[in-house]
Amino acid sequence: MNPLAEDPAVHAAASLLRSTATVRERCAQLLQRARAGESPWFVVDDGFLETAAHEVATVTRERYPKLHIPYHSRWRHFEAGGVDRKGELERLLAGSSRQAKAHAMIDLTVISVLLDAGAGAGWSYVEPASGRSFTRSEGLGVASFHAFTSGLFSSDKDHPLQVDANGLRGLATEHLASAFQVRESNPLVGIESRAALLRRLGEVMLEQPEVFGDDGRPAGIFDVLVTPQGTAVPPTAEVAAHDILSQLLISLSGIWPAGNAIHGMPLGDCWRHEAVRGPGLSDGWVPFHKLSQWLTYSLLEPFEWAGVRTHGLEALTGLPEYRNGGLLLDSGLLRLRDPAVARELWQPGDALIVEWRALTVALMDDVARSVRKLLHLDEQRLPLACVLEGGTWAAGRALAQRHRNGLPPLQVASDGTVF
Repeated sequence: MNPLAEDPAVHAAASLLRSTATVRERCAQLLQRARAGESPWFVVDDGFLETAAHEVATVTRERYPKLHIPYHSRWRHFEAGGVDRKGELERLLAGSSRQAKAHAMIDLTVISVLLDAGAGAGWSYVEPASGRSFTRSEGLGVASFHAFTSGLFSSDKDHPLQVDANGLRGLATEHLASAFQVRESNPLVGIESRAALLRRLGEVMLEQPEVFGDDGRPAGIFDVLVTPQGTAVPPTAEVAAHDILSQLLISLSGIWPAGNAIHGMPLGDCWRHEAVRGPGLSDGWVPFHKLSQWLTYSLLEPFEWAGVRTHGLEALTGLPEYRNGGLLLDSGLLRLRDPAVARELWQPGDALIVEWRALTVALMDDVARSVRKLLHLDEQRLPLACVLEGGTWAAGRALAQRHRNGLPPLQVASDGTVF
């Protein structure tokens, strides 16, 4: 690592860019700019805010008629097809302690979320037991669930229901591809990048035994936050959502392939934009941390199932990915100045894409407030985590199906880790 990374100014900038308060503040800068008509790419038409909110509220009522809405979480994908895969995992873990069950569920969550990025329109997964075919996020969730329960990510044949560093370091791309049924006629976007990401996770966990233990298990994050003394989960255990996110951003900073860094300090899902201002070395950077926030949302339930109270969910932001961003474009709340750009292929670091993602984060908060009014629920009963699930992601998918046979409104060259 560059020795300048030890500079206090570098650490201050990296710390600032790992805060969701900074995510919101930087994204708000670009929203204010767009509303002032100064964006070269987008027009914000607030007259369509209610249109977007109505789409979300309608889908939410269809999916959850009683408005008992769970968190937006990877665990919803494990329920695909109405199958209780959590119950299946609990049966496999029968006789294990509560803490051991939590470890297994957290290992599964981490590995599954890291494998969750756009699958592409040409891929599907056929579940052997049910014969059902799943695509996109549900397919990735179901495939990763079965890869986990088969022991693909464990180096210990006697303990298949775990993820450990040596299991990941030795993970061959072709073995992951086989588990996900990838072949020439069933291509999965970014399979090489996904496998490389998991191998890097194995290396990073081995380098941090103080977090991940000597075996290097993702569930070490739970122990660091909840049981640092190695004892059982105390009955009063609680954790703030942002504390989970912060631990993930610090501990996993070395796994991301994007070369975004300040003097050798890796930033992860954080991108340059010339119109964004900030103090010191953080100037010009827009943080998102989409996968890390998605992982945080997805870890809330395993923590709670283990008896830990989670709080501070409002600190997390909307997820800047193509379903939420597509909702904004397809509802008219956002409009491209030049519709022709939708036919071009963009990179994640291009100003157009950085701005689209920033506007998505900022406008998700506005959409959430309008959805709560339409559903007559307050923020306590309908936090953003539930608006997303109800919600924005499903409405974005439905609109994409209506307009483009499910394809996103903008084409982004994905390496399988950003979108």
